[in-house]
Amino acid sequence: MNHFDEEVKVRWGSTQEFAESQSRTSRYSTEDFQAAKVDQEAATELFVYAFGNSLPIHSEKAQEAVKAHRDAISKWFYECSIEMQKQLAAMYIADQRFKEYYDGRVRGLAQYVHDAIMIQ
Repeated sequence: MNHFDEEVKVRWGSTQEFAESQSRTSRYSTEDFQAAKVDQEAATELFVYAFGNSLPIHSEKAQEAVKAHRDAISKWFYECSIEMQKQLAAMYIADQRFKEYYDGRVRGLAQYVHDAIMIQ
């Protein structure tokens, strides 16, 4: 178990979402994990498009990105409710690793993703 696996287990190990994610991913092949990454990247690119075109967070395109983000998580890991997605959004700006992932794409994207998710 690596450092991140241990951190995830400590933070979310007692949740239904963690159990569901563990159950699903235990059966995944390398190709499945690659496909999950493609879906996640596609959702991120929708956010990049909306943010890069200065679309408001309540715009149709920004909210399509929010839905694609939630759908990718639900498809590959666990049923992601709007409330769970909001918890993730809070982490995207609070945890430097997630903030760097989004802001590494486009500076300010993490806050935009957070805000677009939070208005649901």
